Amino acid sequence: MDNQIIKVSAHSSASASAGAIAALIREKGEAEVRVVGAGALNQAVKAAILARGYLAPEGIEIVIVPSFASTTINGDERTAIRLEIQTR
Repeated sequence: MDNQIIKVSAHSSASASAGAIAALIREKGEAEVRVVGAGALNQAVKAAILARGYLAPEGIEIVIVPSFASTTINGDERTAIRLEIQTR
């Protein structure tokens, strides 16, 4: 996966994030979403559900592979949740 990471926060628009996910899936066949915190994870999962709806009429089915990742926020090392979204 290349360096294009979608960062979702608790205040991110789920539909805008879904559009970004769907665009990357169409272009590269995969997308990576990173979140820190429960609110951000909630928005990211909603975005993945919406993206699935955007892509399904095109015959594209997606799956999510979750994992942990380290990220730096304001100079502090934090544990993030990484959602790798791939075509099935």
